[in-house]
Amino acid sequence: MFLKQYYLGCLSHASYLIADERTKAAVVVDPQRDIEQYLEDAEAGGFTIKYVILTHFHADFLAGHIELRNRAGARIVIGCRAEAEFDFHKAVDGETIDLGDTRLQVIETPGHTPEGISVLVFDRTQSDTEPHAVLTGDTLFIGDVGRPDLLASIGVTADELAEMLFHSLDKLRALPDSTLVYPAHGAGSMCGKSLSKETVSTIGEQKRFNYALQPMSFEKFKDLVTSEQPEAPDYFVYDAIKNRQERPGLESTLQTSLRALSVVEVIALQKQGAQLVDVREAIDFEGAHLQGSINIGLQGKYATWCGSILSHDAPIVVIADIGSEEEAVMRLGRIGFDNVAGYLRDGMAALEKHPEWVAAIPRVTAQALSAQLSGSEKPFVLDVRSEKEWQAGHLSCSHNIPLTHLRERIAEVPATGTVAVHCEGGYRSAIAASLLAEGGRTNVLDMVGGIKAWIASDLPINSDSNVAACNSTGGR
Repeated sequence: MFLKQYYLGCLSHASYLIADERTKAAVVVDPQRDIEQYLEDAEAGGFTIKYVILTHFHADFLAGHIELRNRAGARIVIGCRAEAEFDFHKAVDGETIDLGDTRLQVIETPGHTPEGISVLVFDRTQSDTEPHAVLTGDTLFIGDVGRPDLLASIGVTADELAEMLFHSLDKLRALPDSTLVYPAHGAGSMCGKSLSKETVSTIGEQKRFNYALQPMSFEKFKDLVTSEQPEAPDYFVYDAIKNRQERPGLESTLQTSLRALSVVEVIALQKQGAQLVDVREAIDFEGAHLQGSINIGLQGKYATWCGSILSHDAPIVVIADIGSEEEAVMRLGRIGFDNVAGYLRDGMAALEKHPEWVAAIPRVTAQALSAQLSGSEKPFVLDVRSEKEWQAGHLSCSHNIPLTHLRERIAEVPATGTVAVHCEGGYRSAIAASLLAEGGRTNVLDMVGGIKAWIASDLPINSDSNVAACNSTGGR
């Protein structure tokens, strides 16, 4: 048996290629949209990809089931509760897919979504009755379980899903302790709240260490799995719906999106409402950028933040270092943002003859900001981390507006005086600074290194014990 995990760090996403070494029949489970790696590995092993299985309709990325159907002729398989525009096989609980010496068995495990399934993998050369592994999708993670509260589950309440999840975990808990657990996500995914950095475990380990698999009442379970969940990005509902739809493959959308545009064409599109996203490092963006562009760096959680900040309706123009344009566009395609109009030809070099269109955002060190805060004209300190992060520790009387809400709350940021913006390490604050500049603010400083740099400089922070006092003076 051949079983390979593909882990995509920028989306904290795991997908799988399973093949039978004797018959050469193969299955891909929960593929990402750019499918070349599966095709290349299948060709190298002499495998034929016969099926593509979705454990559920994913919300955080656009899956590659359509692409594998189109390119490899794979039959799409989803749980029996699923409804979609395209043709697919509805797999019922207990149904098997026989590849030869490798057998797959479907287990209905709703809870994260109504149509959720897990996939048991049997290596019949070792045992015909004891599963080698279980692919748990978003039902069971390493150290966590799939959240039941996402709005993607339209028509089903979080309470109903939590009850489904409670019973689904009983099915997984009953598997042999030695069964390997391969989930669809790891640490950093917003499909749960405390996912491990590990990408494989066993049922036995999860029964010992996963909080959600401990014996408890349903009411306690529901409280645990629904409390303190991270805010889901706006694009989650969009992607969950797109994953149900017939649509063009990524290859065809890239052909139209990878169009080199002159600076004059980019400016014209901007005036017509196009979104300009500059994917360079923050230090380069803040040193010089095209006015009105937003900085979302390729080196961070690029796709997730693009999905949170950008619209999937208005055209997008990418500004990148030469050679990075295709990666930037492709990673937008992974989350279903196929509305890219093109990229700026020659990157920032295209603006050398147009200095009137170039802007900059000053940067400030933690020590320099501390000195300014000791002066008579104190900057307005804007912390764009989550409220939970802010409560755990923040600059004295800083103002917390989470990045996902900055545009709607921009009126709370002074239009005069100095605004110093920061996050944890500098990635989110660069996005925030660019959004403030896009919104007409010309008084913004970005604190280099975020609160990590502040703490490393032995400068004081407040914790949640000081929140009430800070709020009473308008600090929040």
